[in-house]
Amino acid sequence: MGRRFMVMKKEYDFSKGERGKYYRKGAQLRLPIYLDIKLQGRLEKLARKKRQGMSEIVNSLVQKEIELIQQFL
Repeated sequence: MGRRFMVMKKEYDFSKGERGKYYRKGAQLRLPIYLDIKLQGRLEKLARKKRQGMSEIVNSLVQKEIELIQQFL
């Protein structure tokens, strides 16, 4: 099965567009973070064992890593 690519048109009609329709002042961007598949599996197993969500586990690990790094700066 081959890949299909979208071809851009020469012109697009934005006459009915609404500027800033989805803009939200003060909104924070949530970054999608993609883990190595083996690491993700290990973290999922740990999360189940600790009965916590993946976000809790990953945030806790990253916070501890940051604290450790800051000790040496």
